[in-house]
Amino acid sequence: MWLIIALMSRKFLGFIFVFIILLVSYQCAQRGTPTGGPKDVTPPKLLKAEPANMTTNFKEKKIRLYFNELVKLKDIQKQLIISPPLKYAPILSPLGNANKFVEITIKDTLDPNTTYTLNFGRGIVDNNEENAIPFFTYVFSTGDYIDSLELAGVVTDAFNKKADEFISVMLYKIDSSYTDSTLYKRPPNYITNTLDSAVIFKLKNLKEGMYALFGLKDVASNNIFDQKTDKIGFVEDTIYLPTDSIYLLNLFKEIPDYGVAVPSMVANNKISFGYYGDGSSVTIETITVLPDTVKSVVVKEREKDTLNFWFTPFKMDSILFAITNENLKTSDTFNVKSRKVGFDSLQLSMNQKGTIEFGKPINLFINTPLMRFDSTKIQLRDKDSLFVAHTIVLDSIKNLLNFDFDVTPSQNYALNLLPGAITDFFENTNDTITYNLRTKDKTDYGNLTLNLNGTNITYPILLQLTNEKGDVQREIYATESQTFAFNNLNPGKYMARVIFDMNGNHKWDTGNLLKKVQPERVSYYPTLIELRANWEKIETFNLID
Repeated sequence: MWLIIALMSRKFLGFIFVFIILLVSYQCAQRGTPTGGPKDVTPPKLLKAEPANMTTNFKEKKIRLYFNELVKLKDIQKQLIISPPLKYAPILSPLGNANKFVEITIKDTLDPNTTYTLNFGRGIVDNNEENAIPFFTYVFSTGDYIDSLELAGVVTDAFNKKADEFISVMLYKIDSSYTDSTLYKRPPNYITNTLDSAVIFKLKNLKEGMYALFGLKDVASNNIFDQKTDKIGFVEDTIYLPTDSIYLLNLFKEIPDYGVAVPSMVANNKISFGYYGDGSSVTIETITVLPDTVKSVVVKEREKDTLNFWFTPFKMDSILFAITNENLKTSDTFNVKSRKVGFDSLQLSMNQKGTIEFGKPINLFINTPLMRFDSTKIQLRDKDSLFVAHTIVLDSIKNLLNFDFDVTPSQNYALNLLPGAITDFFENTNDTITYNLRTKDKTDYGNLTLNLNGTNITYPILLQLTNEKGDVQREIYATESQTFAFNNLNPGKYMARVIFDMNGNHKWDTGNLLKKVQPERVSYYPTLIELRANWEKIETFNLID
């Protein structure tokens, strides 16, 4: 018996041994996947150019750039900046395919005695890893020499913490043809671009002379200023080249010149008049004589540059309107034709739903024109069903009701609107509506105190806390030095900024190019401020003059 067991054990051990040998042999026979060498991070190198870079008396129509490896063009429409700008964009190849050269075919007639710079940005990359040649330039002159002067500076955004990408920096020669409106009509003499990697700019190969300097977020990429879409920055003083000065271009979006869009009938009882620019003195009147039974009212739409003409419906083919800007003494006429559309009826909504945010207004929005409210039919109770003292203000400009009461932590509120509490322009009233609101416990919030530090802080100022997107969460207006306490803040990350309100109108004011007005100064706290629940945080905000 023992002999049999011993023999079986030997066979079993032998089987395991053979299995291991076979497994090891199989693994050794497998072809391994090579791990490869280090990743290629070297950009292509220029071997030669035809004609050579820095050529004078240039007369060619084609330029070829030869590289040490296969290259391709990436996002070249944005990356390539030609200074001075050409009327017709050159033809570049290869597009879509890789090659060891890049060819540029010039379609324009070049100006005489002019230095041209082709800045490819990061638009030439190798075929495999797309390593870019950083800010590669090709320079030539149609004259006897290459202009060699330079001008440098920095681009910032007047209101936002971070400047936009792809800002065009434009230099216009001041001569007999230059006027304040030149920027609106023709491209500059010299141009460069901040591209997507830096806010520092440098214009090279410039000619001696007097110049005007601008920065432009050129939405249409046409090298001229479009007030409706583009941001603009400018240096007020004339620039004399050569210079060692460093210039600042602070970009802002202008309030566009006043204009009116074609109105449209958007509901059976509403015609919308869109406008742009300053519409504070715009009036709308009917030229068509309306029936005596028709009532009408004009109300501005919240958060939009739109005036709504509300009216009691009647049978009509069209209405002729006169839209007048009293300040500018201008008037436009529009004929609005009737069309089959629905009827806008009374609807109510709260700007704060569920959890109340401290420091934010509590508003009841009405979509049709609000005419009156009955405070006896509006009740505010706490979680113990006790009445809460409150005030209600009708804002006819914003078409809302504002509720003001002592908001406390760890509380539930019920805002009850009984039938007939709200009456709109069409004599429609509300049904019974209840809005349930609440606040969290004190330990769910954090408190932040900001102390301003600076040798020459000019008041009044507006200190704002925003989220990471720049949306305002809280703000405090101050006419003199004080401590800025923001209590009961939701946990999160905040940005802080100071607006220097030079004209005292409690808001930031933009600039204007033709009036030579720079925007009001804005200063940002350098880092995000993280606030956690049940935290007390004190930060010093150093304001640099």
